[in-house]
Amino acid sequence: MCGIVGYIGKDKKALNVLIDGLEHLEYRGYDSAGIAFISKDGLNIQKEKGRISNLKEKINFNNESNLGIGHTRWATHGEANKVNSHPHKCGKLTIVHNGIIENYIELKEKLKELGYKLKSDTDTEVACALLDYLYNKYNDMNLAIKDFEEIAKGAYAIGIICDDDYDNLYAIKKNSPLIIGIGNNENFIASDVPAILEYTSKYIVLEDGEFAKITSNDIKIFDKNADNINHDIKEFDGSKEDIGKNGYNHYMLKEIHEQPEVIKKTANHYLENNFNELPDFSKYKKITIVACGSAMHAGLVGKNLIEKYGNIPVEIEIASEFRYKKLFLDKDTLVIAISQSGETADTLEAIKIAKENGCDTAGIINVKESSIARNVDTILYTYAGPEIAVATTKAYSAQVELLSIIAYNIAKSSNDINKLTEINNFLDDLRKLPIVMQEILNNTDKYKDIANNIYDKNDIFFIGRGIDYALCMEGSLKLKEISYLHSEAYAAGELKHGTISLIDKGVPVIGIATDDAICDKTISNIKEVKSRGANVIYLTTASLNKDGDFYNEKIVLPIVNPLLQPLVNILPLQLIAYEVAKKRGCNIDKPKNLAKSVTVE
Repeated sequence: MCGIVGYIGKDKKALNVLIDGLEHLEYRGYDSAGIAFISKDGLNIQKEKGRISNLKEKINFNNESNLGIGHTRWATHGEANKVNSHPHKCGKLTIVHNGIIENYIELKEKLKELGYKLKSDTDTEVACALLDYLYNKYNDMNLAIKDFEEIAKGAYAIGIICDDDYDNLYAIKKNSPLIIGIGNNENFIASDVPAILEYTSKYIVLEDGEFAKITSNDIKIFDKNADNINHDIKEFDGSKEDIGKNGYNHYMLKEIHEQPEVIKKTANHYLENNFNELPDFSKYKKITIVACGSAMHAGLVGKNLIEKYGNIPVEIEIASEFRYKKLFLDKDTLVIAISQSGETADTLEAIKIAKENGCDTAGIINVKESSIARNVDTILYTYAGPEIAVATTKAYSAQVELLSIIAYNIAKSSNDINKLTEINNFLDDLRKLPIVMQEILNNTDKYKDIANNIYDKNDIFFIGRGIDYALCMEGSLKLKEISYLHSEAYAAGELKHGTISLIDKGVPVIGIATDDAICDKTISNIKEVKSRGANVIYLTTASLNKDGDFYNEKIVLPIVNPLLQPLVNILPLQLIAYEVAKKRGCNIDKPKNLAKSVTVE
């Protein structure tokens, strides 16, 4: 959530860089945008509520500038309005900030006593005032930042312009992502690589507690003691085409159609290395998976597969709950964090807690050099490439794929003949899977027809058992987050315990039955809702395809290896969600109130 971009150079193009950078960070979620830049007239601040397009209308792009900072805000402290928007200026300092200053109320009162008159409701303006106070105290930005990091509690990535020093751009980082882009006679700061990829692919990742003093041709990085340190330069291994729509109407649709290639890339990486990057699972008596949102749903699929085929108990923990509950962790527990961005705040903190409890940790992550990647003992990268749409599709599938690989690896090590027989063609099937997925994606008319029948309903329900219930949860989330329809997933066996009272005539129910062991049980539950007037969309596999009067629409999917079946089964649910949201005229790539990377608690 929120996006930061900053520029210092010699080509007088700061305005274009800032706006271009912010537009490439729109996927992170925001409700206002603003920039501060230095022109011949001095410091200029322009900010607007709403989309970046609102801001662009107010900017005179004829202004020449070599220094500027920009921000897209996702409201946390104070409503989304122009006053609360970033940048904020106090005294000689102007800042943009991503994160939360946890002790801002206490600091605000002290700063008021010191004579600061704050205009907004934000913690960011408090941070700005504190930095200004410390700068005036020392007349030295390095010392001011050093003290700020000792005083301010919480998470922050901050870009700073000082009125006394227009030759430098300053940046601070703690528990919130921030990189420094390296160009030719120009340098950048940004929340993520896409913001600067138009100009450079080289960057430095700031670590927690570090800050930087940046000119057009020099970068100095300091640790929390203000001592100068060196950093390796990274290079983004993709291209700017990776973050384009490539002819699709929406990023989400493009990313749905990229899934066969993502599955292929991720599989090839681990097959080529003969799974050598995986941990030795024989060391552990239990696995705990911590994640949020769709990553947690991927974990639920993984739990079903690992327990069934690997015979190891798996606990699924919502990361925000994990942090505050009594934990039963020891050296025999492997804690796996799943996060597309690798920056999810609650998941990152959960990993730190796991390590404090003596657990080995692993991360299933899509972004190299991200915070979680740098904190876990074992990094398991997915190869989904940049995912721009807020609602995840290809990154989710890559996570499920990697969990399937883990389940296979554990099963193979266990030498359970019965389980191995069931999945004995896994490697060949994994190589063939992209072809199967592509065939489904080549025939999408059915999902458009289904969307036409349900897009105007008030409520939609998903029901299933076991691994199908995990699939229901992801399908329901995908629908509600981009179409704004009320959607719920229920364990099919729980219907009679209260939730069947929600079924009225014409209410859409998506019933999923792909597990032969419990298929008949699920069909029995589907018949219960059908008899009460539900409009049933039945999703199953070719081997379990049954005719009858218990559904209105039927989706029959090809059979693949049982460890890989969830990757086939999710595609119709993603496509239905997309088509419903499109029919309703929603902002599919940037749903209201949502952010791509949740970097605050």
